[in-house]
Order: sequence, then C-alpha cells, then structure tokens
Amino acid sequence: MKITSPEFEHNGFIPKKFTCQGKDINPALEIKGIPENAKGLALIVDDPDAPMGMWVHWVVYNIPLLSKIEEDSVPGKQAMNDFRRKDWGGPCPPSGTHRYFFKIYALDTEIDLKQGAGKKDLEKAMDGHTMAKAELIGLYKKHQRLL
Repeated sequence: MKITSPEFEHNGFIPKKFTCQGKDINPALEIKGIPENAKGLALIVDDPDAPMGMWVHWVVYNIPLLSKIEEDSVPGKQAMNDFRRKDWGGPCPPSGTHRYFFKIYALDTEIDLKQGAGKKDLEKAMDGHTMAKAELIGLYKKHQRLL
C-alpha cells in the first residue's frame, strides 16, 4: 500500500494553506494498493516533534476504500485529536521544523469507538486487524511575520 499527496512530496514541506497559518484544511491524499479484501481504512496524522511529545492532529476511521481523500473533507468517522476536537488540526509548530506523519491503515473489519475516543483507542481497536500500512511524512515550519 502507498500514500501520497498531490500537495507535497514525501519529506517535503506542507503548503501553508493546510496549516494554522492558512485555511487549516486537510490536504488531498492518494492511496494505492489497498488489499482487495479490506473492509475499510483508518488514518492517523501525528507530530512526534511536539515539545510535550507526540501531538495528534487527525484521527479518522471507517473510511471507505477510497483511492483519494479530497482536500477539506471528512472521509470517515473522526475521533478526538490533541486539539480536543474531532476534525483536522493543521500543523502549527511553536518553533522549528516539525515532521507530520500521515499513516494509513487497511483493516479487515469496521471499527466501533465510543464518543470521545482518540488515537490510543483506535490503535487498540485496530490491533490484529491491520492488513497493510503506509506512511507519508510532511514537514512544516511556521512562517515568521515581518514587523
């Protein structure tokens, strides 16, 4: 399985449009090589470079077997991120360049999560059900405003 974006290269910079300094919408993602007998997809976007440790930006599950997730879309059910909301929270690093991991999982089952569930709950529910996984890394550094 492979995940790419028409918006940025692997290990390339995520355009400002998709961050807290822009429209703060999710970028388009393209998925290839989904196993034929998969029942759905899950997506986790997180930042291991955050000062307090891993920061979760987006958690989506029960995504239909799509070859493309459109920009500014809700492709499945959303779980809680570290912004304490259930939607895309774009890159917004306090300092330096951070890495954003877009991790897509092909699952052999649908996932049932309780209200208020987050990344750890999804990872636990996916345990033993992941058929394939792919990862795309994007970078972002805040643009400094001129005085």
